[in-house]
Amino acid sequence: MTTTIRNGIMIAAMALALGACASKGAPTSQFDFGPLPAAAPASASSIGAIIVADVTGPAALDTERMHYRLLYSDARQSRPYAYNQWTSTPSQLLTQRIKASLAQAGVKVLSTTDAAASTTVLRMEVEDFAQNFDSATASSGVVRLRASVFRMHRLVDQKTFSRSVPAPSADAAGGARALADASDAVAADLLGWLAALPPSKE
Repeated sequence: MTTTIRNGIMIAAMALALGACASKGAPTSQFDFGPLPAAAPASASSIGAIIVADVTGPAALDTERMHYRLLYSDARQSRPYAYNQWTSTPSQLLTQRIKASLAQAGVKVLSTTDAAASTTVLRMEVEDFAQNFDSATASSGVVRLRASVFRMHRLVDQKTFSRSVPAPSADAAGGARALADASDAVAADLLGWLAALPPSKE
C-alpha cells in the first residue's frame, strides 16, 4: 500500500470520527423506523393468538444512543454518534415493529398482561443491532435476533434470524434506514417461521 493511499484512508477515517463528534451545541437528530411498509401476502391463519414479549438484548440497546463500528479499523469498538439518536431504545423499536408487522399480517398479537388469553408465547433476544462500516464510505445495517416459541411453558422451537442491508449513505440517517429495512426483513422471516410451526391445539 502506498503512502498516499494509506494517508487517504486515515483521513477518511478521521473525517468519519469527526462527523460523530460534531461541534458543541449542534442540534440532535432523532430517528425511528418510519412507516410500516406494505406487507406481502402471507398466510398467518395457523398462528392464532400469540403473546409477544418485549425484545431483550445487551445493555447497549437500552439507550437511545446510535452506535456504529468501523470494521476496517477496530471491529471490537462500538462508537456512538454524538448528535444523532433513536426516538426510543432499539429494543423498544424492535418490539413495536415486530408486533405491528405480525398484526398487519393478521396475527392476533397479545401482550404479557394477556397471559390468560393464549398459551403461546414468543420471546426474542437481540444478538446484534449495528451499523457496520466496511470502509469510510460504505456501511450496512445488521440485525440478528434469536426467537423462541413456548406453549404451556415448554419450548416448541427456536431459531436465529439475521439480515444485513446496505445503507444508502455513510452517516446516521443511512444507518437508521438500513437498520429499519433489516428489522422489517427479520420480521418477515419471523412471520414465515411462525406460520410454518405446528398449530396450537388450544
